[in-house]
Amino acid sequence: MSFELPQLPYAYSALEPHIDARTMEIHHSKHHVAYTNNLNAAIASTDLEGKSIIEILHACIDMPAVRNNGGGYYNHNLFWTIMSPAGGQLTSTMENAINESFGSFDGFKEAFTKAATTRFGSGWAWLCVKDGKLEVCSTANQDNPIMPGIGCGGTPILCLDVWEHAYYLNYQNRRPDYITAFFNVINWEEVERLYRAA
Repeated sequence: MSFELPQLPYAYSALEPHIDARTMEIHHSKHHVAYTNNLNAAIASTDLEGKSIIEILHACIDMPAVRNNGGGYYNHNLFWTIMSPAGGQLTSTMENAINESFGSFDGFKEAFTKAATTRFGSGWAWLCVKDGKLEVCSTANQDNPIMPGIGCGGTPILCLDVWEHAYYLNYQNRRPDYITAFFNVINWEEVERLYRAA
């Protein structure tokens, strides 16, 4: 069974002005499509065919084509769901968890922003659950914390794509402005659902 490109739960223009429609369209219909197709090609006729994306990510560390495209497929699937046009409103459950792990929301925001800003080149910033607590980390390229020995090794519940294709049309080289804008579209209800599941 092949992996399929997920439909977005909102229109390409729905996250404006924070993330523009043209960027969303290219990001989803070009970049994510490529990761999906290349993942299917990379696992075809291998023992990974038919396995879940989580199983594949656990096993792909020494297989560059599977690692890069499997990571790209999974990371973007998560990224689309943790954003919402009605985002930005922190839930009480996540506020309590964030306060416990980072001291305050500002403490979390500072840690996450630093992870996203200082990731050299292309990559991702993550909020993960590890041993019942929240941790922030970043990964290069399309790596993620599910892969053995990568990032904090926790279960991702929030991520930010800091590849240039995620923001360059609107923000050019101003990655910090893009990161700031992202906090306005975080779907904290979905993040809480993932937190509880983790």
